[in-house]
Amino acid sequence: MDPVGQDINLNSPNKGLGPAGGVDSLTGVSVEGGAMGVAAVNTLPPGLTEEEAEELYSELAKVEEEINTLRQVLVAKEKHSAELKRKLGLSPLNELKQNITKGWQDVQTSNAYVRTTEKLGEWNEKVTGSELYKKTSETLSVAGQKTTAAFSTMGTVLSRKLGDMSNYSIRQSISMPTMRNSPTFKSFEDKVGNIKLG
Repeated sequence: MDPVGQDINLNSPNKGLGPAGGVDSLTGVSVEGGAMGVAAVNTLPPGLTEEEAEELYSELAKVEEEINTLRQVLVAKEKHSAELKRKLGLSPLNELKQNITKGWQDVQTSNAYVRTTEKLGEWNEKVTGSELYKKTSETLSVAGQKTTAAFSTMGTVLSRKLGDMSNYSIRQSISMPTMRNSPTFKSFEDKVGNIKLG
């Protein structure tokens, strides 16, 4: 129906009723003078008289018109709200940020979040206070220290070996027999030989 001809006062006895005649948008039944024409309906549900059906159709038409009116009012209110927000400089992004912040604050103060945080704290204390955790932590700490020491020793040995090799002059490095007799080369040769054999 045309919204211009409607009575939007929800307390009015004529609320939502427009000009006489027309077709109801939901049921497709003709509307005559604000009431449904029962003649347009071929069959009645069992247990209903024509008079009761006419009352129900009339009430249905009024409710549908109220719904349409409320939709129109809501659209007008949303437009007005958007205009006010625009004038205040509120953007959808700012609103989203505010909503997320407010939502997170609500979550943090909720009983479920508080109880979960407390329970996780209790579990953490139990786990970190257990003997198994302490032993595992100590073992990993010792293993880390030993690994660090091994890498440090290996780095020192490699530096020393490379230093030994750098003491040779270019002529000595070109001379294979001299190089083969060096302790570094022999050590390297032994290791490579062991790899081939093993």
